[in-house]
Formats: sequence, C-alpha cells, structure tokens
Amino acid sequence: MENVGTDALKYVWKGAIPLQIHLHDSEVTTLPPPPPVLMLASRIGYLPLLAPQMKPLFNSTLPPGDDTVWFEYKGLALKWYIPTGVLFDLLCAEPERPWNLTVHFRGYPSNTLTPCEGEDAVKWNFINSLKEAAYIINGNCKHIMNMSQSDQLELWRSVLNGNLESFLKVTSKLKLGAIDDDYTTKLYPSLKACSDAGNTDNPGLAKTGRIPVRLYARIFTEVFDDLEDAPEVDSWEKISYINRPIGLDKDEGKCFTLSDAMKTLLPEYFGEGIINNEKTIEMEVKEVDSEDASDTNLTEEVSTSVGEHTKSKQSSVGAEIKLIRIQGIEPKSEIPFSWVVNNLMNPDHYLHICVYLIHVQPSSL
Repeated sequence: MENVGTDALKYVWKGAIPLQIHLHDSEVTTLPPPPPVLMLASRIGYLPLLAPQMKPLFNSTLPPGDDTVWFEYKGLALKWYIPTGVLFDLLCAEPERPWNLTVHFRGYPSNTLTPCEGEDAVKWNFINSLKEAAYIINGNCKHIMNMSQSDQLELWRSVLNGNLESFLKVTSKLKLGAIDDDYTTKLYPSLKACSDAGNTDNPGLAKTGRIPVRLYARIFTEVFDDLEDAPEVDSWEKISYINRPIGLDKDEGKCFTLSDAMKTLLPEYFGEGIINNEKTIEMEVKEVDSEDASDTNLTEEVSTSVGEHTKSKQSSVGAEIKLIRIQGIEPKSEIPFSWVVNNLMNPDHYLHICVYLIHVQPSSL
C-alpha cells in the first residue's frame, strides 16, 4: 500500500510563513534603499535556503565582500539550523504576519552562530539530526549511514521542495515507523497499514519505545495575562534548548498525553525530579559514531545550551504552562501524545515543541 501520510501531516508539509525581509541598513550602499522582499517560507525549511531567491534582489546595493548570509529578528541573530516554523513559533508570542526579518550578507556573528557554508551545511545538519533520531528510535542509525547517494539526494530534494510523497518513499526504507497504538490506529487505520507495509521488521517504535524530542522553553519569572505582554527575547541564553527522548508509558487503560510528555521533559518544574543517570542522546550517538558526529557543531551546542534549568534536582512548585505550540498549532494538554508525534513531527523525525512557562520563585522572608 502506498504510504501517503495523514491529512494532518500533509497540512504540516504545506505550512508556510509570510516573510517581509529587509536588508540591514549597514549593507545598503545605494539610494533609494531597496524595498523589502516578500516571500513565503516553508515551515519545515531553513532560513539560509532562502538566500538564492533574495540575493539577486539585493545584490546591486551590497558593499564589496564575501557573502555570509544570516538573519535577525528584533536584534536577535537567528540560529540557522532550527526550522523556520520553530523559530516563528518560539519568538513570536503573538503571531506576526508578515514576519519582519532583517537579512545580512556581511559581518557574520561567529561568536553567536555556528558557521553555515550554504546549502550543504544545512543539508548535513539535517542528515545528522535524522541520524540522531534514528538512533533514539531504533537503537542504531545503520539505515541512515547506509543510504545510497541517490536516496540522500531524493530525501533532501523532497524537503527542499515540500514533496511529502517523495519523502515518505525514501524514509520507508529507513525503518522509522509511526507509533503503533490503539488511539492512532482507530482514527487512522491507513497509517498503521502504511507503516506495517514498509516496516515489517520494525513495527512502530518497538525497539526502544523512545520518541525524539527537541523542546525550546521560554521561562518567565513574572506573571502576564496576554501573550502580547510576554518579554521579547534578546539573547539565546534566555531560552532552554532541551534534547531529551521521551519513553512512552505503556500502562494498560492509560492514555499518555501531551501533558504527561511535558512533565517528562520538564521534571524539575512539575515535581518529578531529574531522571537519574540519564545520558543525553548526543553522548550516545558520539559513542556509536564519533567520526560522523563531527560533521556538525549542533550536537555540541545542544548539549551545552540546556542551561541551569535542567541541572537542578530540586523540584519547583507553582510552574504554569502558558503556551505549547507545535507546527503553529496550540494543542490541548490532554491530547494523546501519540497523535501529536505521528502527525506533527518534522522531516528530521524530531518533534519540535515550543513552550512558554511561567515560574515565579517564592519570595524568601
């Protein structure tokens, strides 16, 4: 049976964000200055991939020098390896349409951003993320490592072009099946059939029972009622970037919800405590495949940017989740996590979750 994906997954792949992109004033050498560029950016894509469309429109006004494209939003340099939709969901408390970004072709902030040498860097970052996800799901990443050059090319082109059908055709060989659970199979029997048809030796996530998750948490220490009153982000140090797999709870008769997942991801805020002896997936992948892990600096950066929030073993009281946003959707906390994973996962097979958390420390007398 042809693997065509769920209706929700099709909407995710078609998702786009309207952008209004301005060239930074310091790089304008002509009068009048060039007008901003209006374009649609794929939610599952990456900002540097927009450069070939923009460069011809700004080329005549740029100062001499080599191109090193990077973007900023309200003074914050944007991390190029985070999907565009995730950046939008994370930084725009109230969705801004069009999203006003500033583009630079000079003065790359190497002290803030890891180097990006064009499309190849984005491609290999994506492949390495997929490799990490495969290791979480299957306990190894051999299918990614053994991909043919033609499959790699088709996979990457499918992401570039938003071609879900082509993407599923390639990934069916990688044994990265959907979660096999009662809720999903009742709602989407075709999803189970498709998964089983192309994944006979690894149905669902049976090997490890773990879900690849990247969580981006904005943690506020002051209460606010409206999202438009949320403080702006002026530094990445104000965002906790957590790469922590989730093991599904298989208790009979109990539905593992998005709320349960959040408690697993942020145990220090919900009285669960830090999981003892937990090894980050980056450490595991390095042990298994240290040579290829060096293809990107992302692994190293993720492991050092989780922040002090996840280092404390003392649980907190009074934390409130103000917002959860995934693929531009704000799902209810009681939604089954299996549905979220099967329908809202990014092409790198990570579930990217943005959360706004209010945590007011009790005053000490």
